[in-house]
Amino acid sequence: MTALAPASVGFRPGAQIVPAETVHTTPLGYDRVSIPAGAPLPIPAASELVYRLNTCDEVEVNFQGKLGDTLLALAAARALTDWLKLRSAPVTVRAVGPYAGLIARSGLAARSPVTASHGRRAVIGDRAAVEGRAVETAVSLVCDPAAPPCWSSDGRAHPDLPARYYLALERRLGVRLPSTAPFAPLLATAPSAFVEQLRSAGWLDGLTIAAITATSWPERKDYTARRFTELAERIAMAEQTQVRLLIIGGLTDSGVHVAAADASQPVQVLHLDGVPADQLADLFPHCRLIVGNDTGLTHLAAMTCGPDGVGPPIVGLYARHSHSKWRTGLPNHHAVATALSDRMHQGDLCPVRDALAPGTNVHMDAFTPASLARLCLDLLSEGRR
Repeated sequence: MTALAPASVGFRPGAQIVPAETVHTTPLGYDRVSIPAGAPLPIPAASELVYRLNTCDEVEVNFQGKLGDTLLALAAARALTDWLKLRSAPVTVRAVGPYAGLIARSGLAARSPVTASHGRRAVIGDRAAVEGRAVETAVSLVCDPAAPPCWSSDGRAHPDLPARYYLALERRLGVRLPSTAPFAPLLATAPSAFVEQLRSAGWLDGLTIAAITATSWPERKDYTARRFTELAERIAMAEQTQVRLLIIGGLTDSGVHVAAADASQPVQVLHLDGVPADQLADLFPHCRLIVGNDTGLTHLAAMTCGPDGVGPPIVGLYARHSHSKWRTGLPNHHAVATALSDRMHQGDLCPVRDALAPGTNVHMDAFTPASLARLCLDLLSEGRR
């Protein structure tokens, strides 16, 4: 990257390795790179957990909470399935709940309806899902984003949530698991009637940019359609081409709503509100660039890829929360972060969990369309090399 952001805002590339000595971390307790996959760790396993898992013939992957929390926690399910493969255990792994279809795209579990257990079941998921199945469960694994620390090993920090989850479960299982960073699983895509409709209407021709406005915290995280449109206009002017901007909103009471908006000639705007996440997963790899706030659909965009295993560059906007923790850890998932977000990253802090008042009103207006356009143009240029 050659473009410079304002002094209070920094670009953090997805492939950047964070040295352990620059941030607050918890030592993993072993040099991971020196231990072969499948070998015991030099720290004891959680014996009761391992004992109970060894008695199970079924694993249920079940999340009921927010989309973003669910996607980042899939690395824990990856750790558990990696462990089962090392043991060659004849265990059925199935995904249930509202995100079963998306989870099945990871290849970690097959989609299945919720049924009564015919054997001993382990459940891995968020607290709401695990507590709802506790009566029928032999052992539960709760994925709580506030729980796993920022681990460090071999001189590097592992700040992203997928790495935290994977390594936390590896330590508890007492075995060096085979996966290496990035630990977030990729989600496969498939041919989609929705995507073909957009393509036939010309929305995927040329330079298509997706902008994500959906968020559970709009007063803090919504960059707004107006700012995204200005960003697209600046990119169109610099590239001397027409930009097609897909502004992706959240769920609506009236269901899916698709509407083209008036815009200046260099930018055509299409609002997509209430489109289900599985349809968006098939759409994202067809975009040249995706920009969004720290939210589930931005994480989904980073984790989806085309048949070649490659996805477009993703730019997440981080005003208050740690830009490193709330990312997938994938090399194409970048961050633009304020100084406050960088301090949250450095100290492994959370303004909500740790009840930290920001000290100043830090909102999305810290990211000017002009400075953001320069960063996005660099990413588009790198993609053409």
